[in-house]
Amino acid sequence: MQSAVTAPSLTTSAKAPFTERKYIPTLVFVSSLFMLWAIAITMGDVLNKHFQNVLHVSKADSGLVQFSIFGAYAVMGIPAGMFMKRFGYKNGVLLGLGLYAVGAFLFVPAANAGSFGFFRAALFVLACGLATLEAVAHPFMAALGPQDTSDQRLNFAQSFNGLGAVLGPLLGSYFILNGTHTSGDLTSVKTLYIAIGSVIAAIAVAFAFIRVPALQDAHVAEAPAETEAGFYTGTADTAAPLAHPKGLLQHSHFRWAWLAQFLNVAAQGGTWAYFINYGVEKMNFSDQTAAGYFSLFMIMMMSGRFVGTFLMRYIAPNKLLAAFALANVLMCLLVAQSWGWPSFIALLLINFFFSIMFPTIFSLGIKELGPHTPQASSILVMAVAGGAVFPYLMGKIANHDIAAAYYLPIFCYAFIALFGARLYRVHG
Repeated sequence: MQSAVTAPSLTTSAKAPFTERKYIPTLVFVSSLFMLWAIAITMGDVLNKHFQNVLHVSKADSGLVQFSIFGAYAVMGIPAGMFMKRFGYKNGVLLGLGLYAVGAFLFVPAANAGSFGFFRAALFVLACGLATLEAVAHPFMAALGPQDTSDQRLNFAQSFNGLGAVLGPLLGSYFILNGTHTSGDLTSVKTLYIAIGSVIAAIAVAFAFIRVPALQDAHVAEAPAETEAGFYTGTADTAAPLAHPKGLLQHSHFRWAWLAQFLNVAAQGGTWAYFINYGVEKMNFSDQTAAGYFSLFMIMMMSGRFVGTFLMRYIAPNKLLAAFALANVLMCLLVAQSWGWPSFIALLLINFFFSIMFPTIFSLGIKELGPHTPQASSILVMAVAGGAVFPYLMGKIANHDIAAAYYLPIFCYAFIALFGARLYRVHG
């Protein structure tokens, strides 16, 4: 049974702990969830190229793979938050894993039918599971310690997301783009997703037997009785009756965080979707070699998250976010010039600087929202729908010049830099 969420006790310690010993088993499992959904998302980028080869779809149409994946976040974000609020974190995780497994198994009839539309439907179901896991896992991780270290915990967990992002293209390269199958063969896709579905189902069964200890919500301070009636200031340190309680959308830092997250995932979706195409068309790599570099691309992200987590001990998260976003403006400019290896190295570095953006924007967006935190979390997860739009737009440009498509993410990173510099501020 999912334990109730309780408010954290306040402390006068100058340095808040990362977590408590009793939460370590739960923290390890929740961190693994970040890895599991990353495998599925990056596998979609490998499928992009495979569907171009096997089902003969254009670059723009193959971008609809990302539309199916990230579009599910727009549909499932709020229902996942409502389910989590009603049934707790643990049952939310089980629902997410269940949908993940069902979507993976639907690849079998999709492969048998050889239908791009059927594959997209299977991906949509699978991604509803991913959206549920993301909606649950972020506040779940935040609840495993004090608010002062929630940025560190989320970036730590996102480091395992980076590990999953490395494993996804490696699996895809080995099983899907290894060149041993005929141009119309989808057997490798079917076999791989049967294995994935089986593993996810087994993990769900195992987690059903794990006992989750009583949690402290890192973003909800102990409030007086008036909180139950909705009279809550939304601050982390104090709570007081208000004549007119502040609604979620009245928190400007949350609104800007949603837009920053939408643009962040938009840039991510487009950059990842056409990485392999860039390697093939601009660097003359084979599909499998380009997929191998895609794994290195993800290693850059994983290393960036470990480095970012360390740097946040000395640099304010918002300042580091702004600096990394500005760095990616420069990287995108270099990629778009198509200067061979210098541009390709800049493409690899995009993921290093991208690394901290999702968890940092997320954590800054839910700061001091009090009882609004679960709803805010699910709405921020919906911002992942940005990844449904950009790959198609970039694909339209990529049909003519894959390098020029990388001008589009510049607008996204410029706004993220502005969010980190000014718009993140919490206003009472």
